[in-house]
This record gives sequence, C-alpha cells and structure tokens, in this order.
Amino acid sequence: MTILEKILQTKRLEVKQLLMEEHVVSCETMSKRPSLFEMLKESNRLEVISEIKRASPSKGLIAGNTDPVAQAKAYEQAAAACISVLTDSTYFKGSFDDLAAVAEAVEIPLLCKDFIIHEVQIDRAKQAGASVILLIVAALDDGTLQRLHNYAMEHGLEVLVEVHDAKELERALLINAKLIGVNNRDLKTFDVDLARTEEVAQHFPFNENRVFISESGIMDAEDAKRAAAAGACAVLVGESLMRSASVEDSLRSLQVQKAGVPL
Repeated sequence: MTILEKILQTKRLEVKQLLMEEHVVSCETMSKRPSLFEMLKESNRLEVISEIKRASPSKGLIAGNTDPVAQAKAYEQAAAACISVLTDSTYFKGSFDDLAAVAEAVEIPLLCKDFIIHEVQIDRAKQAGASVILLIVAALDDGTLQRLHNYAMEHGLEVLVEVHDAKELERALLINAKLIGVNNRDLKTFDVDLARTEEVAQHFPFNENRVFISESGIMDAEDAKRAAAAGACAVLVGESLMRSASVEDSLRSLQVQKAGVPL
C-alpha cells in the first residue's frame, strides 16, 4: 500500500465520523477574503503560499509545538499571498481548529490543505474560515473530482487542483480548473523533484486564464527562481518556512521576479 492509499483509507473512516456529527455551515459568518486567483494573476513577482505544517509522513515532526496563530501572523506580516493550513490530524498533526484559529487572526486568502474526498470536508473547511480548498487529482476519480470542484465553487470557495504529471494536468483542465498546482512530491513514495514543475509546465496552457503553482521542495531563492523560470505564479512552501529562524527573511527571499516580467 502506498502512502497516499494509506492516507485515503484513513480519510474514508474520518468522513464516516464527520457524517455522523451534525454541523451547520452559515455563509453569513464567513469573512470575505481577497481572491487568490486574481492576486496571483496580477502580481509581478512569484508569490508565496505559506504553510503551517507541524509534521509529515516523510519527515516526521517538523515543528510540533508551533502556535498556528503566531506563525500565520508572521506569514501575513512577511506579505505571504495566502496561508495554507494542514487540517489532517493523523499524518500531519493539524486540525480544523487550527484553521479556525488562523481564520480569526489573518485577512489574506486561506487554504484548507487536506485529502478531500467528500463534500462534508468542504463544509468543514468553509465553516472553519477557508477561502480555498485543495483537491488532489491522484486521490479522486474524474466524476468525484468534477463533483467536488463544482460543490466548492458553488459554495463560494476557490479550488487549488493538484497534479503530478501531464496526464493529471489533462484531467484538471477537463474540469476547467483555474488554480493548478504541481506537487513536486510523489504522493506514492514522497520523493521530491523540482523537475516535475518543469515537466508539467511544458504542457500547461499559459495563454489561458489560469495560474500555475509549484508545490513542495522549495527550500531557497534558487528553487524559487527555478519555479518562476518554468512559469509558476506562486510556490507553496511549508517545511523550510516552518524550520526558519526568520520567517520574514526566508519568505521574502522567495518572492523573486516572475518569468516574462520586464526588469
């Protein structure tokens, strides 16, 4: 069983539990956040989606005692475009409570990062204050991917659709995804290779109204420049920022110039 299959097996059990609990999602309580898509489209620099990540299956504990609110405020102060909050508890030591606490503390776009396989998880993400959710192409069949994408959009959320290769990119384009991220980490083995961003970029329709994001494995300015050169509008960065002695210096070093933007 791959790591992804193991995680999805756990998620199916979590969804059963969530469906047994009663939760009402009120649209009125949601604060309006800026559009991540519009922000990334309009920016002249590579933007940073900064992640709150206590642990991962591949690295174990990264920053187990992190205060998510303090970390989120540091990200916002350093001009992050968006904050990603891992809400998986079993493998990443996150929670919807983390997401809700961060939502109270910051005003920028907020991504619920999880392995979403059912509408009830989208409801919880919205209830906790997310303005963006993640859908992973590798975790979903075509029908479920389309259904969950539509459901999230109909409920006022933006959707970051994650792919790993050109074939998965085709599937993302078929559902008309606007925010498309390439995960440089193979979810079956958890190996990381930035060449994934460059490979998928060769097939990406940059002439269409979409944005291209590079996720995982971005450790320093050189990695950021490599992602920007491939055409990325943004990078999603967790581990290096979580381990950094200076969040502001580290984050700002990643905000390099976008490819094709005149000096």
